[in-house]
Amino acid sequence: MKFYDRKNELKTLKTIAQQSTETACFTVMVGRRRIGKTALLLRSTEKQKMLYLFVSRNSEAVLCSGFQKQASETLGLQIYGNITKFADLFEQLLMFAEKEHYTLIIDEFQEFEYINKAIFSEIQNLWDKYKDRIKINFIACGSIYSLMTKIFENQKEPLFGRLTSKITLKPFTISVLKEILKDYNPNYTAEDLLFFYTLTGGVSHYVALLMNAKATTQKKMLDFALRQDSPFLNEGKDLLVSEFGRDFSIYFSILQLIANGKNTQSEVDSIIEKNTGAYLANLENQYSLIAKNKPMFSKPETRNARWAIDDNFLRFWFAFIYPNQTLIEMGKFDMLKDHILKHYKDYSGLLLEKYFRQKFAEEKDITTIGNYWDSDGKNEIDLIALNSFNKTAIVGEVKRNAKKISIPILKTKTEALQKHLSKYRISFKALSLEDM
Repeated sequence: MKFYDRKNELKTLKTIAQQSTETACFTVMVGRRRIGKTALLLRSTEKQKMLYLFVSRNSEAVLCSGFQKQASETLGLQIYGNITKFADLFEQLLMFAEKEHYTLIIDEFQEFEYINKAIFSEIQNLWDKYKDRIKINFIACGSIYSLMTKIFENQKEPLFGRLTSKITLKPFTISVLKEILKDYNPNYTAEDLLFFYTLTGGVSHYVALLMNAKATTQKKMLDFALRQDSPFLNEGKDLLVSEFGRDFSIYFSILQLIANGKNTQSEVDSIIEKNTGAYLANLENQYSLIAKNKPMFSKPETRNARWAIDDNFLRFWFAFIYPNQTLIEMGKFDMLKDHILKHYKDYSGLLLEKYFRQKFAEEKDITTIGNYWDSDGKNEIDLIALNSFNKTAIVGEVKRNAKKISIPILKTKTEALQKHLSKYRISFKALSLEDM
């Protein structure tokens, strides 16, 4: 698949690279695995002198041996002797930047945590020693969000406060997803687009897997996802077991419940049979996997909140793949496919609501967007988009079938928000598959 979008990120990286010709720059790039960080960094440095180092879980001595060879081949930097400590290698790389400007990318930077935790302190000491007299574009790239946050944003950690830039790479926007699908299937349907969004969430690796396999319709995408050799089947485990460590089973149970509609702590607690508040807080704040959604206009301390899995693919995986491991092990993929299709309309209805909220956030001149439900869980409004500057509001009802939307009923529901919207000029929207 060709390289798509990332225009803003490429512009930012170009600016940083230019700045690094005058002064040392230390950038961190974070984002979930498969999001396309490495491809973006390699693309942005195509015409630069660059050394790319990938940190695998190996002994420090073995890593340094490989890095030493790469530095020689890529930069022409001859380091004599057998280096076994990363600190010694890193100092040589910084000393090289006293003479020549170049870009240094260290990918999967967080893996140093498992190799030798002292490396972070050593990097800090050497960076502080050399940064004022070198010209280097140093980029640390990492996938495990919790570790990267700890390494660079925890005040007790040695690298806290050393960054000059931070880039968080997000999934493709809806407009880019539509562009990609159109390139590979000019006659795609709204159902194709919705399933594409539901399954990939804009994560570039998943998008590429589908497009390269010519899985460009809803049926072909589902067939690919449920193939015996499909990379999607074990993806959730591959992504998260190392994140959660020994507590992965309880985190997986919580995520499965949330994916299947048990979206309040009381519901989760009653099934898990323990207080899950700390786990939910970790999933939100430490791992950035779930979000606590509150009704628009509610008070900050409201308990009328619902949890949701932010990542579309993981939401799908925990709703349909993880709970049905037995079917997968037995090779009963047709049964699993039938099960998914049986529940897909209800499931995709919620994703369609999310789709339109994201679409409006990306395309409309708005300052706030969300949805609303009352304390009884009734009187729900799927989309409220506000522009607080010009006092305009869009209130929308979202359904797969446009014929099931009633604007008069939507207007009646909105009366409950009169005190919040009285100063806004409101337009009401019926949003369905036809409007994607």
